Amino acid sequence: MNFLKLFFKSIFYLVVFLAFLALGAWGVAYRVYSEDLPDVNMLRDTQYQVPLRVYARDGGLIAEFGEKRRVPVLIDQVPDLVRDAFLAAEDDRFYQHPGVDLQGLFRAGWELLRTGHKGQGGSTITMQVARNFFLSSEKTYSRKFREILLAIKIERELSKDQILELYLNKIYLGNRAYGIASAASIYYNKTLADLNPAEAAMLAGLPKAPSRFNPAVNPSRAKIRRDYILGRMVELGWLSGERLAQSLAAPVETTLYLNAALDLEASYVAEMVRARMVEQFGEAAYEMGLNVYTTLDANLQRAATSAVRGALQDYDRRHGWRGPEGHVDLASNDPEEAAQHARSKRVVAELPAAVVIEVGAQQARVVDASGQVHVLEWSGMQWARPHRSEDALGASPRTAAQILARGDVIRLRMAEDGLKLAQLPQVSGAFVSFDAQTGAMLALEGGYDFALSKFNRATQAMRQPGSSFKPFLYSAALENGFTLASVISDAPLLFEKAAANNEDWAPKNYKDESYGPTRLHEALVRSQNLVSVRIIEAITPEVVLRHAKPFGLPVDQWQPTLSLALGSYALSPYALASAYMVFGNGGYRVEPYFIQKIEDVHGNMLFEAKVSTFCDRCPPDLTGLSPRVIAPENAWLMQLMMRDVVRRGTAASAGRALKRPDIGGKTGTTNDQRDAWFSGFGPGVVATAWVGFDDYHPLGKLETGGKAAVPMWVDFMRVALKDRPVVETKPPVTIVKASIDPETGVVVEPGTPGAISEFFDSRHPFVTTAVMPEYLPPEVLSESLGDGHMVEDLF
Repeated sequence: MNFLKLFFKSIFYLVVFLAFLALGAWGVAYRVYSEDLPDVNMLRDTQYQVPLRVYARDGGLIAEFGEKRRVPVLIDQVPDLVRDAFLAAEDDRFYQHPGVDLQGLFRAGWELLRTGHKGQGGSTITMQVARNFFLSSEKTYSRKFREILLAIKIERELSKDQILELYLNKIYLGNRAYGIASAASIYYNKTLADLNPAEAAMLAGLPKAPSRFNPAVNPSRAKIRRDYILGRMVELGWLSGERLAQSLAAPVETTLYLNAALDLEASYVAEMVRARMVEQFGEAAYEMGLNVYTTLDANLQRAATSAVRGALQDYDRRHGWRGPEGHVDLASNDPEEAAQHARSKRVVAELPAAVVIEVGAQQARVVDASGQVHVLEWSGMQWARPHRSEDALGASPRTAAQILARGDVIRLRMAEDGLKLAQLPQVSGAFVSFDAQTGAMLALEGGYDFALSKFNRATQAMRQPGSSFKPFLYSAALENGFTLASVISDAPLLFEKAAANNEDWAPKNYKDESYGPTRLHEALVRSQNLVSVRIIEAITPEVVLRHAKPFGLPVDQWQPTLSLALGSYALSPYALASAYMVFGNGGYRVEPYFIQKIEDVHGNMLFEAKVSTFCDRCPPDLTGLSPRVIAPENAWLMQLMMRDVVRRGTAASAGRALKRPDIGGKTGTTNDQRDAWFSGFGPGVVATAWVGFDDYHPLGKLETGGKAAVPMWVDFMRVALKDRPVVETKPPVTIVKASIDPETGVVVEPGTPGAISEFFDSRHPFVTTAVMPEYLPPEVLSESLGDGHMVEDLF
């Protein structure tokens, strides 16, 4: 008996000794390790690596940039179903233990003693937070001990809900998904609130092994993990048996939604924003959670995209069929074989690929990427005359076999009247539009499709504007001795040794036409080159450059040469449209911008654009003002002439299409039709359209600005001006209307037979005072207005 008493007493002392020894060891280890433990209070101000997101003005998502997809959520935004699934999978005693689960640790310890291997287990959610935020993932005793110490420290400083929120936002769930909200989007294209039990359990199974339990990669193993978690939820009383049965029967979703669900296609604008943010914030821009709201009007951006693609497709069809995009040898008549080849080609600008499987007399059967068989009727392919050059087409086809063959890889376009044969255009284009009152960019398209070419032609393509520059020249002329009634010779010109390489320069009108002596008003309407050259010769190129600079044009890069009159110096469509805002708003230079505001990840405002104020006499060096750069009289007269360009000039097709008296603009076509432009304005809106080849080869003899670019502008403006009332711009009080002789431009008595009306700026003489080498008629130089009774109307 004494022996047993002595034995148990020894055992008791041994246990006490070992306990004290363990406590001592714990104290020493705690002191050693705790000294360099990080401050867990840092977790209160956690900055997650959240991607850069770009939005339209109305909040529609345009793009997302960043390696990690993450959408931080507050714990109150996490549904109980999702919370329970993760607790069941990772730590069902989370709300009971103090950060370290002794039961789990004992299980892990027993596994070590039993097998001799360190295994997983015993890690609570708090310990995972400690590891994910502060430690590496290496499996060592020292790291595990530091993890335990940190977990205890975290539990002292933060609430359980705060810890769980950190965990659910930080964990990696595969396929670039960080945090549960982004995982719900990537795996199911849903919000957290829309997840069902099977989906919540599937996501909850991913933290253990994101690759092994990925439903898209290993659906069978993912299902086993999912079903286990569902069972645990039932055991814990967090899910009913009825819902369990439904969830176990649910199929495993294997589709991944790897790209963010975009609300608006505007990739060129998104890239502009990305570059600006990296320039401003460095590489951190991809992880700061910046939300950048652009000035884009979603409806107008869609209109711009459609207008660019439509105009380029129309041009492409006018110049014939270049043949199939590729050819494959089909071993069978199985549509699935053809569909596989079609799937190898991505959809470009809503033009899906298809493979021809059968060709009839005047129809063909084709298979798209989904395996669906379509019949391409003759009406959808008869346009396909062979392309010979930009100026020549082959004979019209009479049978489908002259166009297509079995195995051809082609593109299809769905039109209102049925399926059409299509091809990817080789020609390029760009479009940009601004709010003329504020400078906000409303829409921009930099090419046919961003996936085909990331080169942004709206901002990066430096092209000669051709006659689109003439309004700046004519505006300068009105301030330097010319009136709308000034008559200028249109006779041929030759400037010896004035061109590059010391060659002679002989500017010509389009098609070498000559209209004889022409009033300045009509010269702009008809875009007469020879008149324009004589105007710049009279007022000098230096004067024109000085006049154009306040418009925001890059004149510092240009030389004062006569060819400036014909738009010989390059600029981007963005720069040209920006300068045209002066004509659109009545004479004020408004700085263009495309970023409305920038918010940080918490919604705090980092930047917000301020609308500038029109200012007729601006103090120097004062920001936030839009200065007047041309007089209101000059602006009104320019609008008058540019409206006539649309009403009866080189852009008359725009006037016929839109049927509005308040639109105006100017076409532009460069040498050999290498560039086609139209820049113009409507109430509050300015826009520029450009068409050309990236390698500068000619568009074709008939492809002028009026034919190639105006349709793009019209399609956009049809949407932009749909709900805007017609605006009548009243002339300034200093604008007067008088009768003139249309042949000489001389002011005549009202009622004079053959006289027409013209408008004059009464700040200047009503006669031409500029001295021109070939001014016609010469006697007008000495004429004066005389008595004011000749003026018909004074506004």
